[in-house]
Amino acid sequence: MKKKFSVPSFLLDYTSLWNPLSGAFMHKIIDPDDIAHGLRGNPKVGLGVEKIAPMIDKDRLLAYKGERISLRKNETLFREGTKAIYYFQLEQGALKMVTNSTDGREFIQGIFSSGDSFGEPPLFCNFSYPSTAIALEDSRVIRLPKDNFFNLLQENFDIHLKLNEVLCNRLRYKSMILSDISFHDPEHRIMSLLKHLKGGTVSGDATRRVIRTARPYVVPFTRQQLADMSGLRVETVIRAVKKMQEKGKLEIIGRKITI
Repeated sequence: MKKKFSVPSFLLDYTSLWNPLSGAFMHKIIDPDDIAHGLRGNPKVGLGVEKIAPMIDKDRLLAYKGERISLRKNETLFREGTKAIYYFQLEQGALKMVTNSTDGREFIQGIFSSGDSFGEPPLFCNFSYPSTAIALEDSRVIRLPKDNFFNLLQENFDIHLKLNEVLCNRLRYKSMILSDISFHDPEHRIMSLLKHLKGGTVSGDATRRVIRTARPYVVPFTRQQLADMSGLRVETVIRAVKKMQEKGKLEIIGRKITI
């Protein structure tokens, strides 16, 4: 009998820059290690990642008639199924993109912080937003009308190339995750993810710089969040991590996974 694999919903959402972050499958199981291993502050992918510039300089966005919009915590910016008519970039705060299952569960497709852009693919392909964007905290967004955004890209080829790189790296990451989900066991999938996180950003965002050191990589995510990234159940991740520790593939230092 062939083994069945479920594809996590974040792989089907092409608007997401940081698809596999916390809560994508909203399991209710709490691992004791997660309590002492929470992701604090604004979500970041990997300890060795430092943002050095926003996707597009805010002054350039404003020069092309971009406008600032303020959002309160839990306020909706746009809803799933609405037409895409703006380019959006976070100037301040944090935002999540979510979809909801038929039984009412919320799936977090991506989490974005200051300087990140989001929701671009529908602008290019003329389809409606597949997710809803909601502020995680009081935030400020710059929005640029679609026609003005295309003019900006045509007149600033460096930005066009930069955006292409970001979109290509999103697809590369999704391809890696999908391959692991389809062909490999949980230990392989988790180790592949950890090595990818250690090597750089999940998204491959061109605005981020990877700071490489010889120090061990301390994973800044909970077991639950690793489950959400890899399409596994949290219980499976907990068991697999313990087995990998016993085999010497990783260490648990202060309840944190270290490779």
